[in-house]
Amino acid sequence: MDLFSSVNEDTKYQPLAERMRPKTLRDFAGQTEILRGALGKMIAQGQTPSLIFFGPPGTGKTTLAKIIANTTASEFVKINAALSGIGDLRNIVKAAQDQLKFYRRRTILFIDEIHRFNKGQQDFLLPYVEDGRLILIGATTENPFFEVNAALLSRVKIVRLSKLTVDDIKKILRRAVDTEGFSAEDRALDIIADFADGDARMALNLLEQAAFTEKISVDTLRDLLGEKIRRYDKLGDTHYDIASAFIKSMRGSDADAAIFYLARMIDGGEDLKFIARRIVICAAEDVGNADPQALILANAAAQAAQFVGLPEARIILAQAVTYIAGAPKSNAAYLAIDRALADVKSSADEVPKHLRDTHYKGAKAFGHGVGYKYPHDFDGHFVRQQYLPATKSDAHYYEPTTQGAEAAIKRRLETLWRE
Repeated sequence: MDLFSSVNEDTKYQPLAERMRPKTLRDFAGQTEILRGALGKMIAQGQTPSLIFFGPPGTGKTTLAKIIANTTASEFVKINAALSGIGDLRNIVKAAQDQLKFYRRRTILFIDEIHRFNKGQQDFLLPYVEDGRLILIGATTENPFFEVNAALLSRVKIVRLSKLTVDDIKKILRRAVDTEGFSAEDRALDIIADFADGDARMALNLLEQAAFTEKISVDTLRDLLGEKIRRYDKLGDTHYDIASAFIKSMRGSDADAAIFYLARMIDGGEDLKFIARRIVICAAEDVGNADPQALILANAAAQAAQFVGLPEARIILAQAVTYIAGAPKSNAAYLAIDRALADVKSSADEVPKHLRDTHYKGAKAFGHGVGYKYPHDFDGHFVRQQYLPATKSDAHYYEPTTQGAEAAIKRRLETLWRE
């Protein structure tokens, strides 16, 4: 069997996720914004450039690649970067050249986990992607700007896929139920859609496991998921209710409540990244300059938790949560940026001439930089001068509180500017 042979296998032995894989854009769920744009139009017209799909698991990266191959009448070759080497790529290129020469058919090479290719493997692809012998479609859950060579990135279009919504997952589940003739309670499908957290493959796998019973029900899922169902059953506390209570407890300086909701999320199988992001946001939004150390600690905890993983990550997250709950609170910086953004959107004020760039020839002829006072030339490394545009000279966005370290910031700014 060569690379392009097809086998008519009995699909009943395929996993449900594979059997339900859409073959056209009409059946594809999610990524509406992307598919309504230029990419969707190119696919519909049977044309597509080389691409890298970047996004969480189960968002449709492989499915979209196959749909593109079908729509463009191209040969489709799929490999996994972790299992393939230069020799495999040479064979694929040779076969692709034959397809183009004898059958006038282009080849789409789909590389799953493309971030696992080393520099040599990525460089090998360059000439074939550039001259069109291969249409490359890579898939990765990692940021391609960190993991893929700049040379290859310059020859492909990056498409970021979003995590599927609960409604997207429910549409996929309903289609599977109708197609396969399953009997399922609506509430059970709601729970599966929540539990999958945007991953269509996970949702379909769970549906298939539950379908071994006479009817897919909440009781069936309770047997499959065990205690984890507590987090996703809408009769009880939901995923977002617990996250909301967690943030509000830290904001309200209740360390016991914050730890309790942290435990609920960990016990419910919540993604560590989701928890860590909420801690980092709370450190900046609710503690702010009252204790600048909070953001440093939260960010360090987020990185460390990912590094060590569970179960030890619970200790790191607990340290950050209790610190933030116990820290003095200020949302002054958060309010300041929102005030400034509102002001910026309603006006287009010019930068004062003495603050404008002077690093190009002729700038001074326009008065740029004239009259600027360099603060380090003055006692205390400070001198009063106009920084805001003239039309905003009396604007005040940042109103520091007297909480914690921000009290010192308040005193200094008032001494310098508002006396």
